[in-house]
Parts: sequence; C-alpha cells; structure tokens
Amino acid sequence: MSTPAEPRKSGEMPEWMQRKERGTVFWLRVMCWLSLTLGRRLSRTVVYGIALYFLLAVPAARRASRAYLARCLERPATWRDVYRHFLTFASTIHDRVYLINDRHELFDIRTHGTEALHAVHARQQGLFLFGAHLGSFEVLRSLARDQPDMRVCMAMYPENARQINTMLAAINPRAMQDIIALGQLDAILAIRNKLEDGAMVGVLADRAAGPDQYISVPFLGAPANFPTGPLRMAAVLRHPVYFMAGLYRGGNRYDVHFELLADFSALGAGGRDAAVREVLTRYVAALERHCRAAPYNWFNFYEFWEPQRRDTA
Repeated sequence: MSTPAEPRKSGEMPEWMQRKERGTVFWLRVMCWLSLTLGRRLSRTVVYGIALYFLLAVPAARRASRAYLARCLERPATWRDVYRHFLTFASTIHDRVYLINDRHELFDIRTHGTEALHAVHARQQGLFLFGAHLGSFEVLRSLARDQPDMRVCMAMYPENARQINTMLAAINPRAMQDIIALGQLDAILAIRNKLEDGAMVGVLADRAAGPDQYISVPFLGAPANFPTGPLRMAAVLRHPVYFMAGLYRGGNRYDVHFELLADFSALGAGGRDAAVREVLTRYVAALERHCRAAPYNWFNFYEFWEPQRRDTA
C-alpha cells in the first residue's frame, strides 16, 4: 500500500451532505407502524418494494452502487447485484425499528474480537469505535442499552437523516439520549466527558461532517480521500481506537467485528501527524477487508473516489 499523500484541505460541504433526504414523515410513520404492528416477517415485504424504488427511480445512487460493486466484486455489476445492494440497505433501516425498540430476540447477533475491547472497557477507560457507513452501528448500540456496565454513545452529524431519526426517537426516546450531534460548538467537550466516564464513543469515520483535511489512501483499487478530522480528534483526546463493523448477513443475522487500530493514550504530541497517517491507513485497510467480505453492506451511495468523479464530469 502506497504512502498517503499530504492532507488536502477542503472548505466545501461534502457531497453526501448536499443530498436531500428522501421520504416524508407520513410514509416513515406508515413504515414504522407497519413494522411494529405486523412484525418483522410480514412487514419485510415492503422492504423489497423500497429497494426496487431506489433501483428504478434514483439514477445517481444506482450509478454509485454499480461503480462501487464493480470495484469490490472485481467484475461488472449486474442489475441483480445493484438490487441486492439496495435491498441490504433497506433491510438494515427496517431492522433499526426493532433494534431501537430493544427487540433483540428477533436477531442472531454474533460478535468477533471482543476480548481486548472488554479488557479496556473493564479498566473504566473510554475508547473510540471507528465505524463506517458499512452495515449497521445500531446493532451494537441496542445491545449496550441492555448492559448497564457497557455504555456506547454515537457522535454523528444528524442533518442528513433528521426525519428518520425523529421517527425512531418516537419509538424509543432512550435510544436517542446517547447521540452527540457533531457540528455543534460543545461536541468535542461532550465527547471528552463521555470518554472520561469510561464510555465507548462511536464515529462513522469514512465521511467528513463539514470542512476537513483529507488524505488520499488506496481503497478498492484506486485512491480515495478520507477525512482526518476523526483521527485527529482521537489523537488529541488520547484514547484507544477500534475499528467496528456490524455486517448484515441476510435473514436475521448480524456479525459485529472489532479490531484495535491504535492506542493514542501513549502518543506524544510530536508524533501526532505521522500517527494519524498510519492509523488512517490501518482503518482503510480494515474497511476494505470487510467490504470485500460483505460487499453489499456499503452504504455510501455517491461517488466516493474523487479522481473518477472528475474524469467523468
């Protein structure tokens, strides 16, 4: 893997934040009502229609899906592949209704790599869980709500999913109490306080939540720009960083993976920039490995590889 380039500053709003949220409050209410009234098996039939709608009616997402799948599968993506991609995404959104409602008995959730994670957490040491828009982070959060000694909160930019978050908060207000809204002045202070209290703070580190510095790292066969803000925050706050992915495996099964990326608690200030570059490379390598293991779990439906986007403009 080649050495990452120098950080590139960007004052522009990331593309994913420029996309308007699809759906309306009315239809989200209908979907939530159907899910809780009919149960997961019966209401799941609607999910197939939602996936078909995205396949036929959202060409930008369809193009992005096809481009990503071609890289990940290392062959041209078929219509069946793209439909399966949208169906996996719709399935995880549908399952959030039950996970936020603490209906864990509906799912077969398997965890991997938890031994070191629990050892750190047992010492009352806070840590970061760096995920991506890959699978479902809600699986971990829902399990943590049933374990008083396991505190997980999520630092996220809520604007691009305000409607669905509002509906899910109505299902279980307790599920939204552990959300830290990025983009606010007191966000870093809130994260620091959670870490000092021994909590695990989740961050989806594959997207920037605003203007950021980026490093170009090889990802699925071509350079892609990844934000350095999440890792710079972890380095300043000096806590361990784990990679986390909750992969949907079909049916009712989720596999939750953890992997240590770095322990910033012993980091000296002078080596911060080099450490951020090194850990970002590890993060991207872990992300690529899990993408290839579960290719339909990638939910960035926009042009992720900047050079390709410029070439085709």
